[in-house]
Amino acid sequence: MKKVTIAKGDGIGPEIMEAVLRIIKSTNASIDFEEIEIGEKVYLSGNSSGISDASWDIIRKNKVLLKAPITTPQGGGYKSLNVTMRKALGLYANIRPCVALHPFVKTKFPTLDVVIVRENEEDLYAGIEHQQTDEVVQCLKLISRPGCEKIIRYAFEYAKNYGRKKVTCFSKDNIMKQTDGLFHKVFKEIAVEYPEIESNHMIIDIGTAYLADHPEKFDVIVTSNLYGDIISDVAAQIAGSVGLAGSVNIGNECAMFEAIHGSAPDIAGKNIANPSGLLQAAVSMLNHLGFVTEATKIQNAWLKTIEDGIHTADIYDETTSTKLVGTKEFAAAVIANLGEVPQQLKPVLSPKQSLIQLPKYERKKRLQKDLLGVDLFVHWDGYNADTLATILQKIEQENLKLVMITNRGVKVWPNGFDETFCTDHWRCRFQTQDGSPITSLTVVKLLTGAIDFGIDVIKTENLYQFDGVKAFSMGQGQ
Repeated sequence: MKKVTIAKGDGIGPEIMEAVLRIIKSTNASIDFEEIEIGEKVYLSGNSSGISDASWDIIRKNKVLLKAPITTPQGGGYKSLNVTMRKALGLYANIRPCVALHPFVKTKFPTLDVVIVRENEEDLYAGIEHQQTDEVVQCLKLISRPGCEKIIRYAFEYAKNYGRKKVTCFSKDNIMKQTDGLFHKVFKEIAVEYPEIESNHMIIDIGTAYLADHPEKFDVIVTSNLYGDIISDVAAQIAGSVGLAGSVNIGNECAMFEAIHGSAPDIAGKNIANPSGLLQAAVSMLNHLGFVTEATKIQNAWLKTIEDGIHTADIYDETTSTKLVGTKEFAAAVIANLGEVPQQLKPVLSPKQSLIQLPKYERKKRLQKDLLGVDLFVHWDGYNADTLATILQKIEQENLKLVMITNRGVKVWPNGFDETFCTDHWRCRFQTQDGSPITSLTVVKLLTGAIDFGIDVIKTENLYQFDGVKAFSMGQGQ
């Protein structure tokens, strides 16, 4: 007997959860469901996180959570519980299968069948932001090698397990050469371990355009957090409806399964909501738990129900639908079709294995790390970079000279353009002239000089090379 935590959520959550549980129980899968309360009621009771310590304990004990949509109250002080759960439980992979149900659900792309594998823990979603000057705020984009390796290897293992033929990496490494560059580099390293699977890379902007116009060119797409968040909704929408898509969040210890749509409080309690998104998540949950036969049976029954034209209001169309039903009636139709397979839509085949397990990450031998200089980020109200350079040159150390000033990434000294608009936030690079390494003490002396001359240093970034390779961006125009 497997134990699963369930959260019925807010809005339409309770009624679509009840519909999904009815379908699962109809297969006689050996699962015991333990309910917790999360979401709006918990928020409004005074818990700003939307979840109690006791509920956390239950989730961590059972390892698997099936979650209906929740509502985060508007206003300050309330955290996104979805983001919190993904990070706190180490749910590094978000998987969103998107498939067209043509001709039974309207879509311009009848052959669309793509899976988005999105990194779930880092990138800009680390949420590390600071205001540094009157005019400039920053958000740190954090990309780690372990994070890249886990999500990219998972994408290839997923493709192998589900008979997929190609994995495409989306990044923006032509601009973000260090962060997105690492993601692309790791992709190329891991791809060679899967010679039976085709691999390619696309820049995120043109890749998204192709996805929206030629989705049949893609099979599995792996990408970082923000890009994945955007393109997974694009793929779900062009497939026919965001309301039909489920979402899977996988970690080494725990897993969370949910619909990607919201709680839709305006239609709550009216028996008109479509439970398909949560049902798709539940099918993935059953596969994850090893109930592969039950998962396959439910998925084929759902496809047969869609094919029969038994549709809820969100996808009902007089030209393709045969019967308009509510939430409960849709669930009953799926149950009646258990054991059936679709005739026009492609039947689902069982995966090769139920649970994808990755090897434990092993930290590699530390590289030779040399300090070559430092970027001082300076709050300065002037406009002329030449004037700022004259001040900064007074604090140069023996082998550490001012070599560049940028403003919002554009070089403005030396040889800057008068036309370049500058804010009050300046990156001032001090670097050794001969490429020889310095010590941290030299940086301390530089900062001491800045204090003596009244220079407002708001942040520093050391400039390193690893095994002789420079590991810092050069700045536009340099």
